[in-house]
Amino acid sequence: MNDAPAITTNGSGSDPSSATNRSLLQHVQAGSPDAWDRLVNLYAPLVLGWCRHGELQTADTADIVQEVFLAVATHVSGFRKQRPSDTFRGWLRTITRNKIHDHFRRLGREPGGEGGTEAGLRLTQVPESIAAERPEDPNEIEVSAERGLFRRALASIRGEFEPRTWQAFWSTTIEGRSPKDVASDLAMTAGAVRVAKSRVLQRLRDELGDFTGL
Repeated sequence: MNDAPAITTNGSGSDPSSATNRSLLQHVQAGSPDAWDRLVNLYAPLVLGWCRHGELQTADTADIVQEVFLAVATHVSGFRKQRPSDTFRGWLRTITRNKIHDHFRRLGREPGGEGGTEAGLRLTQVPESIAAERPEDPNEIEVSAERGLFRRALASIRGEFEPRTWQAFWSTTIEGRSPKDVASDLAMTAGAVRVAKSRVLQRLRDELGDFTGL
């Protein structure tokens, strides 16, 4: 089974996809170590959640996460948007699914059986903190991973905005308050609140454009 499903250009020379940050992905494709670290920090916990949902042993999960990001590093330069449905996140999930299937095929069994290696955790390219959250209910694993992805994306852009701009975004988008009420609290016009919200949302879409929670 192929490690990474090919998503090629349509011949128009269009920019790399994103449902993830265009700039981030372009920097990764250009070989930036900082951009790679940022991409791993954002997406490794999500891959970890998908692996746990795939009924892998703990040690095997660590190995698969490593294999997934090795495949990403190898093939990301060829990732392009060909159809509106093509997203980095979808591509990453397909790689993860393929790696899980390859793992069980090597063991000669289907997912859900007994077995697994006793190898120690080797999350050398992934922050150790990603292993901290692990819901016991399998149905909650992916939901938790999605929320974590959103939180990490927010944290990564927080420092780019003035406190009042961020508060306008947070109050209207996260807390669901009206621009008029928020404007009164922040000594802004309702229009300015809407502009602040739009600025942060646009930056968030740049960072994590395929997140559907907003």
